[in-house]
Amino acid sequence: MPRKYGKAASKSVARALRREKAGKLRSGKGGRVTSRKQAIAIGLAEARKRGAKVPKKP
Repeated sequence: MPRKYGKAASKSVARALRREKAGKLRSGKGGRVTSRKQAIAIGLAEARKRGAKVPKKP
């Protein structure tokens, strides 16, 4: 079974998780992200924008 996500996508998610842990990750109108799941979703969205191998949203 092939990988669902590419290397660039996992790097983007890792970057978002680090920012979330440091309290620097924001979403919406200046709202701080506190949820790990939300940080992962933001990382995947950023990877999609950069053109990384990420499946489309269901």
